[in-house]
Amino acid sequence: MEKVIGIRFRKGGKIYHFDPGEYSPKKDEYVIVNTEQGIGLGQVIETPCSKDPRIHPREIKKIERMASEDEIRQLFTNSEIEADAKSFCLDKIAAHGLPMSLVDVEYFFDGSKIIFYFTADGRVDFRELLKDLVRRLRTRVELRQIGIRNQAKMVGGLGGCGRPLCCATFLKNFHAVSIRMAKEQNLSLNPAKISGACGRLMCCLQFEHETYKELKKDMPKMGKKVELPEGKGKVVRQNVMSRSYTVQLEDGREIDVDLGGCCCKGECGE
Repeated sequence: MEKVIGIRFRKGGKIYHFDPGEYSPKKDEYVIVNTEQGIGLGQVIETPCSKDPRIHPREIKKIERMASEDEIRQLFTNSEIEADAKSFCLDKIAAHGLPMSLVDVEYFFDGSKIIFYFTADGRVDFRELLKDLVRRLRTRVELRQIGIRNQAKMVGGLGGCGRPLCCATFLKNFHAVSIRMAKEQNLSLNPAKISGACGRLMCCLQFEHETYKELKKDMPKMGKKVELPEGKGKVVRQNVMSRSYTVQLEDGREIDVDLGGCCCKGECGE
């Protein structure tokens, strides 16, 4: 059976999948691969596992080999170059008075190109800045404007749950998140409580969306009028996880209705 490994080229970056071939790299080890941008050095994030056609593309490149100690040292040297380039760029942004915020710098492993990632409210005329950077770095320079979600992914931090941001740790791609997802999970619609560090709706709202949709499929909506053996009333509360809802009767009494099929597999004591 075909195997694949997950490789990340920089901290918080996207995970790319490669065929390990004859090698069996362990987690956190470094490998050399051939990318569209040329030779790259990546760190193993996901150890070899079976290829899944539902997730992995049909054609997957093989890794070239395990990285040597000299190549790993070159990676850390490149990190120093990135730090120096970032400091220089920040000085020039201030000198030119440009309305942009530098987020990160990426220097290609083979030194063929360096990318400066930044955020801005609109378009920025950075032609003079680009000239300064080319004169200083003597390589191809690209200034790339990114969105605020990508900024959070690159910078990292802690979410409201107290754990590292999903986008900066395991999340491979951004998915569409809507306010409807928060409503279906009966969450407070207070923006401060359902927004992430980036100021957008939290990515984790999407994780359980399909589960909530399935559990609520045959559950009456809030405010709906229903008729029970005890009398007529309306739905005033829902407990999606325990598959139950509460009906307030016309005489003021409240009746709990259990639909069965709790999703907690007995862990909640139901």
